[in-house]
Amino acid sequence: MRALAAVAVLVVLVAGVWTWRSRPQVEPVVAETGTAGTPDPSVEAGHEPGRPATESTGELVVAVAGKVRRPGLVRLAAGARVADALDAAGGALPGVDVALLNPARRVSDGELILVGVPAPSGAAGPGAGPLPGGGPGTGGRVNLNTATSAQLETLPGVGPVLAQRIIEYRDQHGGFRSVGDLRQVTGIGDARYEQLKDLVTV
Repeated sequence: MRALAAVAVLVVLVAGVWTWRSRPQVEPVVAETGTAGTPDPSVEAGHEPGRPATESTGELVVAVAGKVRRPGLVRLAAGARVADALDAAGGALPGVDVALLNPARRVSDGELILVGVPAPSGAAGPGAGPLPGGGPGTGGRVNLNTATSAQLETLPGVGPVLAQRIIEYRDQHGGFRSVGDLRQVTGIGDARYEQLKDLVTV
């Protein structure tokens, strides 16, 4: 009887092991990949969907002239506004009203922003105009042979003294034959000439 009982127990154990090994295996579900689930590269790169990457990561070059602390070319992030351009130029001089420039307006690449001075002859508008050499609106350049002292003072780094020297050189030499003649004017070195050469004409 004991032998029979032992055999019965052994049979039960074998059957149990066989049943456990024969149970259904659960396979993990793998998500299908396709174009519908492909992430937008522009989103992964930090750009807004549907917005060109150049608008988010591009750079603008704007000329700020007139009554600011550091007139000249400034580099701004895409989407910058007039207020950002003024800040990059050191801000307007004391007493200058910049409200008419509309500080909230977005600037465009190659734009000329005049602060506290009248626009030169041929410029696009009283507050801002396209930078010479940037396509339409190249007539915004200041003519060295016809500009008044006030118009010359709209150029970056040109004050009343330097404007008068330019006029005196023009009168003494019968006018400027080329933009390069600016180098002959006292007070205009290589750095200042590089700032002015694309903003003037003869």
